[in-house]
Amino acid sequence: MRKLSIILTALLVCGLGSNVFGQGKASRQDNERWQQRVNYTMEIDMDVNTNKYQGKQKLEYTNNSPDVLDRVYYHLYFNAFQPGSMMDVRSRTITDPDGRVKDRISKLNEDEIGYQKIQSLKQNGRDVKFSTEGTILEVMLNIPIKSGETTTFDMVWEAQVPVQIRRTGRDNAEGIRYSMAQWFPKLSEYDYQGWHANPYIGREFYGVWGDFDVKISIDKDYVLGGTGYLQNPQEIGHGYERPGQQLNQKVQNGKLTWHFKAPNVHDFMWAADPDYVHETRTMANGTVLHFFHQDGQNDENWKMLPDLTVRAFEYANANFGQYPYDQFTVIQGGDGGMEYPMSTLINGSRGNPLGVTIHEFMHDWYHGVLGSNESLHPWMDEGFTSYASGRIGAHLRGTIPDQTDLSKLGSPFSQGSYLRSAQSGFEEALSTHSDHYDRNGIYGAAAYGKGAVWMSQMGYVMGEENRDKALLQYFEDWKFKHPNPNDLIRSFEKVSNLELDWYNEYFVFTTKQIDYGVKNVTKEGDKTKVSLEKVKQMPMPVDMVVTYKDGTKEVHYMALRIMRGEKPAETTDKRIVHPDWPWTNPTYELTIDRPIEDIVSIEIDPSGRMADVNRENNKWEAPEVKIKK
Repeated sequence: MRKLSIILTALLVCGLGSNVFGQGKASRQDNERWQQRVNYTMEIDMDVNTNKYQGKQKLEYTNNSPDVLDRVYYHLYFNAFQPGSMMDVRSRTITDPDGRVKDRISKLNEDEIGYQKIQSLKQNGRDVKFSTEGTILEVMLNIPIKSGETTTFDMVWEAQVPVQIRRTGRDNAEGIRYSMAQWFPKLSEYDYQGWHANPYIGREFYGVWGDFDVKISIDKDYVLGGTGYLQNPQEIGHGYERPGQQLNQKVQNGKLTWHFKAPNVHDFMWAADPDYVHETRTMANGTVLHFFHQDGQNDENWKMLPDLTVRAFEYANANFGQYPYDQFTVIQGGDGGMEYPMSTLINGSRGNPLGVTIHEFMHDWYHGVLGSNESLHPWMDEGFTSYASGRIGAHLRGTIPDQTDLSKLGSPFSQGSYLRSAQSGFEEALSTHSDHYDRNGIYGAAAYGKGAVWMSQMGYVMGEENRDKALLQYFEDWKFKHPNPNDLIRSFEKVSNLELDWYNEYFVFTTKQIDYGVKNVTKEGDKTKVSLEKVKQMPMPVDMVVTYKDGTKEVHYMALRIMRGEKPAETTDKRIVHPDWPWTNPTYELTIDRPIEDIVSIEIDPSGRMADVNRENNKWEAPEVKIKK
């Protein structure tokens, strides 16, 4: 009897565990990555006098998860722009508020706030219960959505466009009428971690891939651009009409209806202004670049921008993966620069907009196509985008005539913001959710700075050539698949044939720092003994370069034992591979087969790619060299 009881208990735990301990779980095991799918069909009617619009949305939602869903969540982003919202309170209580927000939301009048009010919502033709909790719409389903099933939601809503404060809104500082980001009720993402119904506090986004079919009716004098391909150019004009075909604008009640379709994207942005100038460039591969800016503002720099953007796009395609859409749109709007699928909003009234354009279009690789959870892992988007845009800037600086002002394009190897953060005492781990950093400045140093260092420093760990191959491999492995930090590291491991999990375990999930030093150099007969030390906690492989008085150099390389291999030699200088350095050992000793009198200097990582927080101890110089100084 006891044996039977044990067997029944085992069957209960093993066979029914997914239902007992994970309510709603399907019975099949989930051994493969899955993704939800959405198809949006939307129509909106905009009143440019009241800054309000009426919206209709049909959403086909496919549950590809192994789970049964008895509820869904929508984001209502406009609701953040109301006094007392979570975004408002956060901005007024954080130590270093975003200068664009501060207390501005708290001072909005009724006709300046934003809102999205749901008037009706049906699932498969039947009304469902829903409630609005700040920027999240909670929906209880009449019929749960089983694994593999598709359900249809029909929604009617009303919205008021807020005065532009952060990313979205109307009448920004440069006079752009509408920057329509986060403008529609957007279904939250459900993935292997569950729902991601995060309130809108002001950081990053995460969305479900799908097809968008959007019709926007607005005053006939307005010019629109954004995500998606215009379906009715001959009915619109405004620079979209195709040569050789007759323009036949269809104006009804003083409005034109713009019809866009966007395939396989996870968001949809548009902007509108009656004074937009619309220009295009067609790349050699057929990709069409659209540019919208306000007439009479910074015209000289905007005139230069299209051709430079073509060259930047070509470099990005060759080095970071092939952009998969046939169009990209650069639009003056918003409050700085912000990325959206197939498009970006940038400020453009002063200076050269090339730098911000490059940064924002590179987001379409890491945010738009790879689509990692930007809220949870902002460094995988902001950091890699910063790294890539820095490389593009360096490339352009080397190929463009001096009279073109590219001085503000960033360096691909900049460590400054990360090192300042690391030394500030306020650093937080890269694994921190973007909304939960204690300080805005530390968030920026982490997501943008340390994230960029993650990539540039990986060139030091595995070699530049391998790192560049891995960048392309990562893009091919994970485009349209929402990669996480482990997926990222696996692509790099496959290319380098190294074990690299330790790199994320230290550099992403902790704030442990790198500090290696040359502890001691002594004469040992006709040889030289060198003692190195690991001062801080994070282990790294070590390139130690010896410079001799005859002008030659010699690389002494010590891989980490936990790497299970070595990177390739990166220079033509002689390289000596020493036994691996176990990460537990605070010191390491090696012998140079030449007398100390022959040596000018011994330096750890003269390339500067390792994010060493104290480079003062990285170099030993012969006494006579120091005297000469």
